[in-house]
Amino acid sequence: MSKIDLSTTYMGLHLKNPIVPSASPFSREISNIKRMEDSGAGAVVMYSLFEEQITHEAMELFHHTTEYSNTQAEATNYFPEQVEYKMGPDEYLNQIRKAKEAVSIPVIGSLNGCTPGGWTEYSRLIESAGADALELNVYFLATDMNASADEVEKLYIETLHSVKAAISIPVAIKISPFMSSMAHFAKELDDNGADAIVMFNRFYQPDIDLETLDVTPNVKLSNGQSLRLPLRWIAILYGKIKADMAATSGVHTAEDVVKMIMVGAKVTQMFSALHNHGIEHIKTVLQHLEQWMIDREYPNLDIMRGSMSYKSVGNPGAFERANYMKALNTFK
Repeated sequence: MSKIDLSTTYMGLHLKNPIVPSASPFSREISNIKRMEDSGAGAVVMYSLFEEQITHEAMELFHHTTEYSNTQAEATNYFPEQVEYKMGPDEYLNQIRKAKEAVSIPVIGSLNGCTPGGWTEYSRLIESAGADALELNVYFLATDMNASADEVEKLYIETLHSVKAAISIPVAIKISPFMSSMAHFAKELDDNGADAIVMFNRFYQPDIDLETLDVTPNVKLSNGQSLRLPLRWIAILYGKIKADMAATSGVHTAEDVVKMIMVGAKVTQMFSALHNHGIEHIKTVLQHLEQWMIDREYPNLDIMRGSMSYKSVGNPGAFERANYMKALNTFK
């Protein structure tokens, strides 16, 4: 059998394989991004620039440029040097520039927030810094009892629409699984120009410290069980929307990658596995993926993709309620 072709396309970008390290602290170091490329990553999603950082920078800039507003216009020496109010956003843009100089794989920027706010401006800046694409991670927890499900979905749509209108690079939107009508919501994102939908972001749940009586953050890494939620929805949506789909959460092994490709994903993102096993784990996953395909005579990913999706399997109900009944009836 000839050499296995692991290449894929994602948002119009050609990737040598579907393994994409997701947004994480790893990409704060250029040396780590180079290690990702050396280990075989097809692309990398940069760590996220948070809405709070953008807001903080704007407030700092306003403070410094208005503090002496009642002095004479000629007294320009009152204004601080830019370094005094240089915040995370500027450093983020510089990191994208450095990453693009250091590696040849696509570099995808990431914006994380819950309102359109300054996203439009910073999406332009991220594009200007050289990012090949942008991932919008809309991290919004609907706690307002007066906000309807339609209003929550509208927030995502408006954010996507405003960013798409501002830049020309592809835009992916990373969404929550907690939508009342996921299929309809995915169609709305698709109709409003999403180049890709990333399923799913993980809401890090708070915990309570019983010693200090504080509400504390508690990060739990994904495991193999986390895979099943994105697997189900990618399978259901495959062939029904034009946007590419990226699977994230629970992707740890080559077998996980195979499953996600078979239900219809274009790429699989991972962080927890790299955190547990090191960045070089990418190389191991790729070797096992290639061997799996050789053993089963799959020459490329395109032949696999969608073969186990909702529209392709003999019993599509297995992705819906029928699977629920069978699971309960066969549990021991």
